[in-house]
Amino acid sequence: MFAYYIELALRSLKRNRVLTALMVMALALGIGATITTLTVLRLLSGDPLPQKSTQLFYPQIDPNAKEGYIEGQTKPDSIMTYVDAMNLLQAHRGTHQAAMALTQAKVIPKQANARPFFSDAVMTTADFFAMFDAPFQYGGGWTAADDDGRAQLVVIAGFLNDKLFAGANSVGRVIRVNDHDMRIVGVLKPWAPQPRFYAQDLGGRSYGDGEAVFLPLQTARAMEMGPQDIECYAAVPDVKHIETAPCEWLGVWVELNSDEAVAGYKTFLDGYVKQQVALGRFQRTETSLLDLMGWLRQEQVVPDDVRLQAGLAFGFLLICVVNTVGLLLAKCLRRSGEIGVRRALGATRREIFTQFMVEAGIVGLAGGVLGLLFAELGLLGIRHQPAQYASLAHLDLEMFLFTFVVALVASLIAGILPAWRACVLAPAPQLKAA
Repeated sequence: MFAYYIELALRSLKRNRVLTALMVMALALGIGATITTLTVLRLLSGDPLPQKSTQLFYPQIDPNAKEGYIEGQTKPDSIMTYVDAMNLLQAHRGTHQAAMALTQAKVIPKQANARPFFSDAVMTTADFFAMFDAPFQYGGGWTAADDDGRAQLVVIAGFLNDKLFAGANSVGRVIRVNDHDMRIVGVLKPWAPQPRFYAQDLGGRSYGDGEAVFLPLQTARAMEMGPQDIECYAAVPDVKHIETAPCEWLGVWVELNSDEAVAGYKTFLDGYVKQQVALGRFQRTETSLLDLMGWLRQEQVVPDDVRLQAGLAFGFLLICVVNTVGLLLAKCLRRSGEIGVRRALGATRREIFTQFMVEAGIVGLAGGVLGLLFAELGLLGIRHQPAQYASLAHLDLEMFLFTFVVALVASLIAGILPAWRACVLAPAPQLKAA
């Protein structure tokens, strides 16, 4: 029976080609705009580490002066001093913990005639890779002993390995970073969480291919590599002395695997701040311990204009659905004679309703196919914008399938009123008019 309804729907749509084209176009425009903005919104608001985001936490404390502080309202700072970061790490209160800062690394290739170039880099501690589940193609990370010993080691990203060593296993080979020879101990597989949660408030980019070079924090500092972002609440010191200066430049992440561990770490963090207040280092007692997604929400990673665009796109889709309702109603009125004949021949109201809903569904599927084309054009336009996330604006399988879900739902909603109008037509007046 369903095949019969499809045949009837196709015949009807072919008889009214202009009206059909208008309905398909109206839905396609709304679907294209909606899928384009939803794809961008999903990209920006997604979970960068879904397998572990509930176990990763970002501690925050506040070493600033008392002036302007309102207890319970003033948020603590998002980064911390070297002294505080090392104190938290050395307490070993989490399964893993790491401090990090972003920097720039000058890479000098060993190949003849190859020119030096600058790459984004992370100076961090040994637990970084295990805590964030960074996958290795070759080798692995360094150890805590390498941190303390300022070992001349480096982990590089896969794309840098491709550039320097044509993708071969480069573990054990040497590259020159900031005029120092560094031995490669690991090569990462493609790994670039989107957004780059650990780079928030450290002066880096939230989206893109990720950093190319990862160095032990103590090693990088011995090489006088400075952080990209630094906030000092006294005179800005020489880069050589920022470890002892009243400056914030490090982010700290901890892995906590149970609710008890989270509660215990928050108690420890509160106690640490009270201890620093007693020592005269701190004047504010506010602390924060947000999980990964809570941290991204606080940082408002998703721009307000993207949310606005998504809302406007849904409003545009609603307008398109309303227009489709009007076109379907006009089509229904033109077919009142046909409906009367079918009712006179024994078709029930349910069958008439089903026939028109099937017709609306076919219009929706056609609108979905055309809407995909419009969405791809919209995403192509976004990829040519100067935004950080522009190169990542692609339609994945989930959004591809979701396009047809939106198309069917929109078309079926649009078809309800015309289908109901068709099924309640009395056959006798229509037969008399014929």
